[in-house]
Amino acid sequence: MRAPIPLQAEILAARAVGGLSRLAGAGGGTTLPGKLLWKLDPSAVDRLAARLPRGSALVSATNGKTTTAALAAAILGPRTRLAHNASGANLVSGVASTLLADRDAELGLFEVDEGALPEVARRVRPKALCLGNLFRDQLDRYGELELVAERWREAVRRLPPETAVVVNGDDPQVGDLASGRPGALVFGVDDPRHAHPSLQHAADSKYCLRCGTPYEYAAAYVGHLGDYRCPRCGHARPPLDLAARAIELDGLEGASFDLSAPAGTTRVRIAVPGLYNVYNALAAASLTIALGASLDEVRLGLERAGAAFGRFERIAIGDRRLLVLLIKNPAGANEAIRTLVADGGPRLAVVALNDATADGKDVSWIWDVDFEPLLAGLERVVAAGDRAAELALRFAYAGFDRGAIEVLPALEEALDRGLELTPPGGEFVVLPTYTAMLGLRKIVAGRGFTRPYWERAA
Repeated sequence: MRAPIPLQAEILAARAVGGLSRLAGAGGGTTLPGKLLWKLDPSAVDRLAARLPRGSALVSATNGKTTTAALAAAILGPRTRLAHNASGANLVSGVASTLLADRDAELGLFEVDEGALPEVARRVRPKALCLGNLFRDQLDRYGELELVAERWREAVRRLPPETAVVVNGDDPQVGDLASGRPGALVFGVDDPRHAHPSLQHAADSKYCLRCGTPYEYAAAYVGHLGDYRCPRCGHARPPLDLAARAIELDGLEGASFDLSAPAGTTRVRIAVPGLYNVYNALAAASLTIALGASLDEVRLGLERAGAAFGRFERIAIGDRRLLVLLIKNPAGANEAIRTLVADGGPRLAVVALNDATADGKDVSWIWDVDFEPLLAGLERVVAAGDRAAELALRFAYAGFDRGAIEVLPALEEALDRGLELTPPGGEFVVLPTYTAMLGLRKIVAGRGFTRPYWERAA
């Protein structure tokens, strides 16, 4: 039998590969070291994580995990040296690469892909786990969300009893994971003024987990997130340990709310917009409180934090500005659109749809996105990306003037067209899927208007 390679030798080899990758300009080498380490010895991830003096915290969700982890980093960073995969590399290889790079860290803070969560949790054995939401997303990769929920349920069952579990009680599948878990923290929104008048058609978890009866909602906030109850068996949203109340949405400039927590209530302002980012802030607050942060530390951290790259990111390009809002599934896209429309809506939008593996090969989800409120205020829309033609068809079926739809699959051409149509001093909106967002940022970074995302995260 071949003798195992010493961990230190594996670390040196992986770091060398990462350095060479960065010199070659291959995406910053964000995951390659971890991939090599994973191939050499999967158990090396376990041993690296065990070296962290304060353990690790994991954040997973369909929507918002990057932003939630970034907000948590802003809260924890001033007092703790973090190993944080801020570049968004959220598979096992990305976690391994972060552990390799941040050799002096005290606490690991990792956003984790919802499909990779069981494996990462098994290896890292987190001190705290934050579960934000489950929406239909990339069915070709994950299957129906009930399958992901069952994998999460099993992962939670396997956690050590001392692991703090933090869940979004407004999501029926996720809130149920707190059942039978002593010390679990449940967060949610409690402000019916911001609820939809009825459950949205694109909502996913509509039926009772226990008996299959449709839930009744006292308030439906984002997709199926809200205050729900089964009229037949009584399964309902669990009591909230942390809640956002008295929420004020300030268009694209941000939001403020009363954060009600076991230690008291404080008024918080965040620089990221929309009700969905209130949820992200709540998740970050709950996770960091579970890790010992005070209410004052939470408030200060949330107020100094900015948006994660590609998630409501403003980039100055000469005398114009680019506003990037990532979209990747119906629930997330609808909330981005809801936020834009509430602010008055843009006159021009570039929407970029790719179908790479990281986006999901199946793009039928665009037919469940409520583009109509956005299109109602647009004068022109540019459809871009590998599946630009499908986008254009979707906009045409929405009743948008076909003469005002431009189809420019190449991202650079679409970007330049947006700049051309935007007057000096103006701002235009880009709604890209994940790989389209990375492609657009690479173009803009190549022109010197922003730094590559891995440098921003360094």
